[in-house]
Amino acid sequence: MGDAHPLSGLLTTLGFSGDRFARRLNAAAESLGRPERIHPKTPYKWMRGEIPRPPWRSLAAHVLSRELGRAIAVTDLGWPSDEMEYVSAIAGLHLTWMTCGTLQVVQTVTDASPMDRRTFLLLAGSSLTAPAHEWLIAHPAEQIGRRSGSKIPLDVVDHLDEMTGHLRLMDDRVGGGNLLDLVLHHLRYVSTLLNEGRYTDTVGRRLHATAGELLRLSGFLAFDADQHARAQRYWIASLHAAHTAGDRALGANILGFMSCQAKDLNHNREAVVLADTARTGYPGTSPKVKAILSLRLAEAHANDRTTTPARRDTDTRRSIDEAFDALTDTAPTTSDPAWSYWMTPAHAHGQAGYCHLRTGDHTRARHHLRQSLQGLDYSREDALRNTLLATTYIRQPHPDLEKALAHANQSLTLLQGQVDSARCRGHLSQLTTALTPYRASQPVANFLDRASSVLTAERPRPAHR
Repeated sequence: MGDAHPLSGLLTTLGFSGDRFARRLNAAAESLGRPERIHPKTPYKWMRGEIPRPPWRSLAAHVLSRELGRAIAVTDLGWPSDEMEYVSAIAGLHLTWMTCGTLQVVQTVTDASPMDRRTFLLLAGSSLTAPAHEWLIAHPAEQIGRRSGSKIPLDVVDHLDEMTGHLRLMDDRVGGGNLLDLVLHHLRYVSTLLNEGRYTDTVGRRLHATAGELLRLSGFLAFDADQHARAQRYWIASLHAAHTAGDRALGANILGFMSCQAKDLNHNREAVVLADTARTGYPGTSPKVKAILSLRLAEAHANDRTTTPARRDTDTRRSIDEAFDALTDTAPTTSDPAWSYWMTPAHAHGQAGYCHLRTGDHTRARHHLRQSLQGLDYSREDALRNTLLATTYIRQPHPDLEKALAHANQSLTLLQGQVDSARCRGHLSQLTTALTPYRASQPVANFLDRASSVLTAERPRPAHR
């Protein structure tokens, strides 16, 4: 009788049956957004000598490495490489919080090849919050200037920031993952200036802040297109750039976006930690930045199911009140950064409405969401708020189908013709699920049929993966 297959020995070490291993593999494939699944008995065939097809060889090595706490290569299992690699979203970004580390981190994420066959795995738990704590305690960066290369005057940075502002507005109007390619082209140019130009300390800090904001925007575009691990990589690099720039407001804003993503992925305690760290790490008094950070914390509290409903409601309301208090500050001592332009009372009402929807207070949610629509001029947010408002009418004790459909159809019209946002489609999908029991109503049936075409439409992905 021949030697046991390497996979058999490793599963014995873990105490896994072939069926249990198959379940872990299928769960891993699902978490990566892959459509493939295997039968519970398939691993037994592998242990009898059958060679798995891609992506199962690399995926098996990844799951075994994670469970055993040590690296397992595909070749360790006696299989040929399938030219795929599963690595952590922070791979290659474990670098110092000094200027040299930042330059390398920025270059690592901006120079990634479209042919890169690695699949990045989402950070969760302590690995997700660790970069936030490192940012919080890192010593200020020194020697930002560079003494060789062509001189970069300050007005060049002004022009770069103006272009960055236009890219932000394009995202506000239409969203979509395809904009990511354009942002990355702009970012690569800034990265080239950082690595090859000659500039003073002042210009260097400005350039790092520009790179940080472009990376922040890249992360949001990836997040909005459901490329969550890629978004985490951009945000970690962005955090490094913001730290080198000495821009605590930008760093805190990045953590706010990381918190928003964690909340959407049901990493709710991590969302609270990230949002709380952002507020702790921002010593300034910009009204808009304070409002942004308070509302991120409110969203995290509203979704946190590890605490009591009473505590969740109290913490959520307190953070919402702090945000509106900041926006009504009549004597701010710090000016608002350019990227905070979007935090208006309308947007604050929209986020407050979402929070109350999550805590089950549909009356308060509707009040805020109606207020948000009165001053909203961004198509994606318009679609999102109308979807949320429709949700309040369908989830209340006595559903109001007419009002729910009125707002749902407004949102659907935008998503059909103008707005490309996976995040908005996700909320729309939840709304259609809530409406499905009422499909006997012809207006509901008509809406569900229209929504189906939006939810099942093939959406183009950015070439840069």
